[in-house]
Amino acid sequence: MRGTSLLGALRTRDPGYVVLRRATRLTLVASVVFYACRYGAGSPMLATYGLFGTIAAGSFAQLPGPAPQRARILVTSLPVVWALIAAGSLLAWSTWAAAGGMLVIGFVVAFAGVGNPRLVGWASAFQLFYILASFPPYQPGTLPQRLGGVTFAIVLLAAAEVFLWPDPVPVSYRQRLAEAADGVGAFLDAAADALTDPHAGPGGRDARRQRAYDVVAALDLGRNPPAWAPTAAGVQDRALRICAAALREVLAEADRLAADAPPEPIPDLAAAGLLRSGAGTTRAAGRSLSPGAPPVDLDDLDVAIGRAEAPYAVGGGAPDVPRLCRDATALALADQVRVFAVGARVATGSTPDGADDPSGLFEFARHSPWTLYWWQFRAHLAPRSAHLHSSLRLAVALAVARVAAGVLQLTHGFWVLLATLTVLRTSAADTRTALRPALLGTIAGAAVSGPVMLVVGEPVVYAVVLPVTLILAFGVGRLLGPVWQQALFTVLLTVVFAQLGPEGWRLAEVRLVDVLLGAVVGVLAGVAMWPRGAGHDLRRNAARLLASSGDAVERTVQAVLGGDDRPDRAIDQVRRRMVLVDSSYCQFHSERHDPRRQQVSWDVVLSAGHRVVPGVESLLRRNPPGCLAGWPAAAALLRDTAGHLHSAYDDLADEVAHGRTAAPLPVPGDCVDELNRVRPLLGAADPASVRHLVEVDRWLAGLADTLARIRPHDDRDVGRGGQE
Repeated sequence: MRGTSLLGALRTRDPGYVVLRRATRLTLVASVVFYACRYGAGSPMLATYGLFGTIAAGSFAQLPGPAPQRARILVTSLPVVWALIAAGSLLAWSTWAAAGGMLVIGFVVAFAGVGNPRLVGWASAFQLFYILASFPPYQPGTLPQRLGGVTFAIVLLAAAEVFLWPDPVPVSYRQRLAEAADGVGAFLDAAADALTDPHAGPGGRDARRQRAYDVVAALDLGRNPPAWAPTAAGVQDRALRICAAALREVLAEADRLAADAPPEPIPDLAAAGLLRSGAGTTRAAGRSLSPGAPPVDLDDLDVAIGRAEAPYAVGGGAPDVPRLCRDATALALADQVRVFAVGARVATGSTPDGADDPSGLFEFARHSPWTLYWWQFRAHLAPRSAHLHSSLRLAVALAVARVAAGVLQLTHGFWVLLATLTVLRTSAADTRTALRPALLGTIAGAAVSGPVMLVVGEPVVYAVVLPVTLILAFGVGRLLGPVWQQALFTVLLTVVFAQLGPEGWRLAEVRLVDVLLGAVVGVLAGVAMWPRGAGHDLRRNAARLLASSGDAVERTVQAVLGGDDRPDRAIDQVRRRMVLVDSSYCQFHSERHDPRRQQVSWDVVLSAGHRVVPGVESLLRRNPPGCLAGWPAAAALLRDTAGHLHSAYDDLADEVAHGRTAAPLPVPGDCVDELNRVRPLLGAADPASVRHLVEVDRWLAGLADTLARIRPHDDRDVGRGGQE
C-alpha cells in the first residue's frame, strides 16, 4: 500500500514521469562520462569538464522543442562552448582579466536572449562553461583535455536525448491555435444560425460559445510552457502571436453579433454569409498550421467581403439601420479572420504581398531573420530597456563575484558564481524567492555531507554512490522542491569532489561559505540594480501603446470627417510600440509576479494594437477620407465619441502605468444602442452616408469593448482576471 501511495504521489508531482525520465537519462550519461574520464582515462581534468558539461547542458539548459531538435541545438552549440572554455582558460592567469572577461561575456550571452527568450536557459549553461574555465589553476596546456571532456559529454547527451526514453512531445502552440480556430469556427456557424433563425438551438450555441472561449483562453502565453510559447523575434513566432490576437477579436465580434440576433429570421442577411465564410476560412487556416498541410485559400472570404461591401457603391432606398449595424460588425469580424488567415500563411513560410497585407501588419515577414533580430537588439539598446537592465545586472554581479572569489583565493571559487547565477533573477521579488531555498538547502546539504566525509574517506565509496546522488539531485530533489534540490545538489558536489581531490570533510564547509558569498552578491545586485524587472518596463510600454492607439483612433475619425491628414504617422507609431510591448511581455512571461498588484490582461493589451492597425486600414478602405464631410450632426456625434474614447485610452494608459484609478470607461453597447444613437441624425440623409456613419460608430463601439476587456481588476478578481 505504501508503494501504491508513493507511485500515486509521484504521478501527481510528475505527470508522465518527465522529470524522472530526464533525471535517469542525465544520471546515465553523467556516470558514463565521469567513470570513463576519471577511472578509464585516469584524468581528473577530463572528468571535471565532462561531468560539468553534462550537468550544464542537461540540467541548467532548458532547451525548447522535441528531442531531435534539442539534440541538434546541443551539437550545433559546441563551437560556442569551445570558444567560452578557451576564453576562460586563457584569462584565468589574472583575477582581473577573468573578471573583465566575465563582465563582457556575461552581458553578451544574457543580452543575446532578447531575440529569443526561450534560449535564456541555454545562456545560463554558456555562463557556466566560461565560469568553470576562468578559475585557477592557469593551465592553458590542458585546453585539449577540457574541450575533449565537454565534447564527449555533450555529444553523448545529445544521443541520449534521442534514444533514451525521449520526452513526450507536449501540445505545441500551433496545435493549440488550430484547436482554437476549430472552436471559433464552430461558434461562427452558430452565430450565423442565430441571425437567420434566432430560435434554433440556443443550448447548442451556448455550448459552442463556451468551448470557443476556453480554447482561445489556452492561447495566452502565460498558459504555455516558456520553451514552447512563441516569444522569439523571428517571423514565425511573431505571426503566431498575431494569429492569436486576431482570433480573440474574431471571437469578440462573433459574440457581439450573436447578441444582436434579429427578432425574426432574415435568410439572406449579409452578416450571416460573412460569418459562414469566416467560419470555413478560420478552420482552413487552423488546419494549414499542421506540417505538410496546404496553405489556406482566401478567395471565398474575399468574395463574401466584396459582396457585403458592394452596397457602399449603391445608393437609393431607405436604410435598414439595424441590418447595417450587423453588417458593419460582420465586416470587422471578416477583417480579423483575414488577418488570422494571412498570419497562418506567414507562420508556415509564405511572404505576404501588398494585396494580402494592405495594413502592413506583416511587414516584418519581408525581412531576413538577421534584420529582425537586429531590430530587436536595437530596440532594447536603450537606457530604460528591461532586457538591457537584466543583462547588465547579471554581468556586473558575476564579475563582482569573480573578483571576490579571486581576491579571497577560494579553492572552489566557481561555486560562488554558481550561487550568484542561482539566486539572481530579473526582479528583486524573484531574487528574494530564490534566496531562501538556496541558503537552507546548502546548509542542510553541508550538515549531511560534512559528517559523512569525516567518517568515510575511501574514494571508492563515493564512486559507488555517485549514480544515486545524481538521480536524487536531478530527479527526487526537483520533485520535492527547491530546498531539497539545493541540499541534494550540495551532497552531489561533495561526492564528486571527494573523488577529484583530497579536501576531506572541509569540502562541505567550503561549499557553504562559497554559496553564502555568492548569495550575498546576487541579492545586493538584485536589490541595487533595477529591482523592478520587466513588469515596470511592460507597464510603461503598454501605456505608451494605449496612448498612441487613442491618438490614431481620433485621427482616423477626423479623416473620415474631412480632415486634412490621414492617420498614417499615428499608425506607424502604434506599430513601433506594439513591437516593444510584445518584447517586454515575452520577458515578463518568465518572471514571478506580485499577486497584490492590480491584474492586467496583457494578452488583451497586445490585441488592442493588433485591432487598431488593421482596423484603421479596413475602415478607411470602405469609408474613404472625407466620406462624412458636410454632415455636421454626424461630425458632432463622432467627434464626441472619438474624444471620449481617446480620453479613455489615456486614462487607462495612466492606470496601467501607475496603478491609479481611471475615469469610467466607455460602456460597450449592442446594435440597439448604436441604432438609438444615430436614429435622430438620419432624416433624409443619403443611404451611403448612413452606412458610413453606422460603420464608423460601430467601429468605435468595438474599440470601447476592447478597452473594457483590458481594464485591470481589483484584488477580489485576482485569479479570475488576466495576468500581471
